[in-house]
Amino acid sequence: MRPWILLLALVAAFSTAFTVVGLPTPTLFGGLAGALVYAIARPRRPLALPASGFTFGQAVVGIVIGLSVDWEALWSLGWTWLLVVVVSCFSLVVSVLVGQLLMRHGVSRVTATFSSIAGGAAGLTAIADELGADARVVSTLQYLRLLAVLVTMPLVATVVYGVHTAGTDTGTTYLDLEHLPLDLAFTAVALGLGLWLGRVLHFPTHAILGPLFVSALMSLVPWFDGVEVPWIVVTLGYVCIGVQVGLKFTLASLQQIGRMIPTAMVTIVVTILACFGLSWVLVALTSESPLDAYLATNPGGVYAVLGMSAAAGGSVTFVAAAQVLRTLIILASAPFVSAYLTRGGSSHREV
Repeated sequence: MRPWILLLALVAAFSTAFTVVGLPTPTLFGGLAGALVYAIARPRRPLALPASGFTFGQAVVGIVIGLSVDWEALWSLGWTWLLVVVVSCFSLVVSVLVGQLLMRHGVSRVTATFSSIAGGAAGLTAIADELGADARVVSTLQYLRLLAVLVTMPLVATVVYGVHTAGTDTGTTYLDLEHLPLDLAFTAVALGLGLWLGRVLHFPTHAILGPLFVSALMSLVPWFDGVEVPWIVVTLGYVCIGVQVGLKFTLASLQQIGRMIPTAMVTIVVTILACFGLSWVLVALTSESPLDAYLATNPGGVYAVLGMSAAAGGSVTFVAAAQVLRTLIILASAPFVSAYLTRGGSSHREV
């Protein structure tokens, strides 16, 4: 019991610190960091998260993503949705191609690919192992990209587009007791039905795609208008994902990832610049403003992006639709991309 208490204390400390400094998905990253510290400090007392805990975490991530699907926003894209899909796919291709530079550090092609994909950090971390990728590398480099995006976005918005905002709202961190019963009912049904349906229909990575599909459809029911996944459930789900990945770290894997960071930064810079260039394609072919096009193509940090758009008085609907559409493309295509990349095996050894 004492090792688990120590692990929970580390996770709580890191999650609190990351929440205070405003990092995205602080409990997922806090769970990862806390478990990593435990795994490195106490290699002779290893812990393992029960499989049901990780499945719960995956399902929660799927429900959260499914609820982020704004059907009205997607419908409002009109013919522009096709252009947004093309631009999103091109940005993903660029990030994947440049990400192959990571293979020079000994990781497999599938790990290099999902470590560099522009978007869907939480979802990809949750399903990395099922995709045949090294979840430790994927999670670390995905969040490195996310941090780079969050640092550069306000600078670009201010310097290039002349936006001045007091900050962005990244969501609530409290329990809404008035709506809690309905929120819990929605979450329970989406989780149970989603996991069952994912297995019955043989969804790839069923634990995330099943609940995502069910929650997205349930959000169309008027009774569930405005429903949210309770904060405490999101916290527990994200902690499970982070702990699952963090406990797998070893000193050797940490050293290997450390050696990848310079190369990873090159891939991140190229991806950010490519997405910035693609934003001007949207400007040229649509009626959207340069700022909204930039935010729509920004490679990650969806909640910060939406907050920036709202604070600047931009087209939040367009930005949200484009960002969510890209996330759905990533998660829906990931199993098939993995199957293609792993066909015939891989000659690279993961640490």
